This record gives sequence, structure tokens and C-alpha cells, in this order.
Amino acid sequence: MTTDYYELLGVSRNASKDEIKSAFRKKARKYHPDVNKEPDAEEKFKALGKAYETLMDDDKRSVYDRWGEEGLSNAGYSSQGPFDGGFGNLNDIFESFFGGFGFSTGYERNPNAPQRGGDIRVDIELDFEEAVFGVEKEIKIDHLEACEECKGTGNAPGSEPQTCPTCGGTGRVQQVKNTIMGQFTQISTCPNCGGSGKKITTPCKSCNGSGSVEKEKTINVKIPKGVDNGAKIRVAQEGDAGKNGGPNGDLYIVLHVKEHRFFKRENFDIYSEIPIEIPQAVLGDEINIQTLDGDRKITVPAGTESGKILVLKDAGVPYLNNPNRRGNHYVVLKIRTPQALSDEEKKLYARLFELSTGKEANDESLLKRFKKALHN
Repeated sequence: MTTDYYELLGVSRNASKDEIKSAFRKKARKYHPDVNKEPDAEEKFKALGKAYETLMDDDKRSVYDRWGEEGLSNAGYSSQGPFDGGFGNLNDIFESFFGGFGFSTGYERNPNAPQRGGDIRVDIELDFEEAVFGVEKEIKIDHLEACEECKGTGNAPGSEPQTCPTCGGTGRVQQVKNTIMGQFTQISTCPNCGGSGKKITTPCKSCNGSGSVEKEKTINVKIPKGVDNGAKIRVAQEGDAGKNGGPNGDLYIVLHVKEHRFFKRENFDIYSEIPIEIPQAVLGDEINIQTLDGDRKITVPAGTESGKILVLKDAGVPYLNNPNRRGNHYVVLKIRTPQALSDEEKKLYARLFELSTGKEANDESLLKRFKKALHN
């Protein structure tokens, strides 16, 4: 099966979001493992979900169109698709993706089956250098954990749930309706027990019968070198607790990088603007500049024009997933025009003007310029 996201969904590269949604619906029906029993159906379905999630996000789609899957990884986006942690039946998927659109599959999810916990998001701020060189951060999160008192069952210790009196333990209730087409029997989830067939009569006091409690937790997270503003880091199993023995959700950390006073970043390259004086530009010089690795001497060539760019190889940002490789540092030289001159400087610039224009010293207009410069 192709790994090109557009080919996976069967859409053109300029497809609209509505076209992408429609294509995903059709493919999801075909490859969902509950419908398609082929050995590779699950992997195909996960790939479709990853393609859909990427192409429906403007930022991700822009990165993918330019750099492909490797670019998504280098930009800090998770390599996990939306279904890598498991998925429910087709109705669950379409409710999640399309706001309630679904179709009948002939069954509903068993509420007593293991259910994955919810994902949580935390936003943190990084200094420019922390994003460049990586850092370890201590992060506090509030998430749901399985109640220790009742072991996640919701029942008070020593008590057992009772059979739901409304549905008799089946988890379903049926209602007969008379219509002009005849009688129809409608089967729906029991509203009393939520389809579990059981009813908690003595709820756990610690969690009020929910089976989970909210707790604050401190975790240490390693931020890799080279992350950029808006990057997301996935920490597996640090989200909310699952139900009925299901796995925990994941924690997603969204990074916000502060701007630097001197440096501007573009992908893995660094740009800085350095002012130089006219004599330095004309005659050349050695100057100290600030880099990511500290101060460094560079040579300004004689005859430098304003806007000239000097390249410091491998002095930029380390590449994600390949920290031994770095971008470049581009130094943009800007010639600074003096605003206030001493009398001696005015004479020198007046003489320089005479030499550069080729006018003789007895030229009346030039003498007026000299006098004006000397007396301003």
C-alpha cells in the first residue's frame, strides 16, 4: 500500500477538506478491522487515519507537502496516528471525526470492554536556547488515575454491583412503535446503566463511583535538540486512566518558543544582522559576533556592500532526530551611516567626497559643500 497520503485517500494534491473527509469515510468503511478481516486491514486503517489527520490540519499539510513524512518528524509532529492507541467501532470513529455522522454496523460498543483513557495537553514555554540545544523540564499535570480505594471499579470496598432492574442485565431496552408501515421494535442502550447491565448501589466514597480520581503528578520530560515553536511531544501512557482495565491515554506537550533578541530562526538555520562602519566595509576588518556557541571572530572582506551575507557552516540549529547535523548561521552585514561627525571627521569625509567624485578642490560648488559640512 502506498505511503503517499494523497494516494492513500485517493484524492488530488489540491483536494479540499470536504473531499478529504468524503474519501476517508469510504476508505474507513472498507478497511476497518471489524468489517475487513484481511491480515493487513488494521495497518491500512491506521495509515488512513494518519493521512486524514495530517491533511486536515493546515500546518501539518503544509509541512507534508514540502518535506513529506520526514519533514513532519523533523518539525516535531508526532509520528503516531489517531488509531495507534486502538479504536472502537465505526460509529465511534465517525462521531469523533465528523461530529456524529455514522452508519449502522449492527452492534454497539460493549461498555464493559476495556476502554482507553483520554489524552491530555499541556503547553509549556521554552527559551530560544532551550529549544535549540534541548533541555529537561519538570512538568506538573493534573490527570485521572484509577481510584486506589475501589481499584477502579467504582464500588465501595466489600460491595458488588447489582443487576440493572431496567434492562435485567442485558444492557439493552426495546420499545415497540406503531407506524403506518406496521410495528417496529427499536433496541437502544439502557438509560439506567449505560449499557453495562449493572448498577452501582454503594458507590466508592473516594471517587463517588466514577472509578477514577484527579491527581497532580510531576514528570520529567526531555525536550530534544532542535524543536521549534508549535512542536508537539507525545509522552505515552501519561494521560487519563483507562476504564475496565483499558490503557491510559497519552500526554501531549505543546511547545512555545520565545523570540531571541538577536537571532531569527528559519527551519534549522539562524540569521543575525550585524552593523559595521563605513571604514570597516571599505577596508575590511576582523570583528566579534555572537553565535549560538558563544562569541566568534569573523573577517569582513574589504569592499563589503551593505546586505552582504557571510555563512558560518554547521553553526545553526541541530536537526531533530539527527543532533550531529546542524543548520548554518547566516550573518547579514549592514553598513551603518554616521549621524554625528566631529570636525576632523567632516574634513575627512569631505576629502573622500572630493576623491570619489573626481572634482577639483577649487570647484566652487564643492567648496560650498566643504564649508557647509565644516560649519554644520
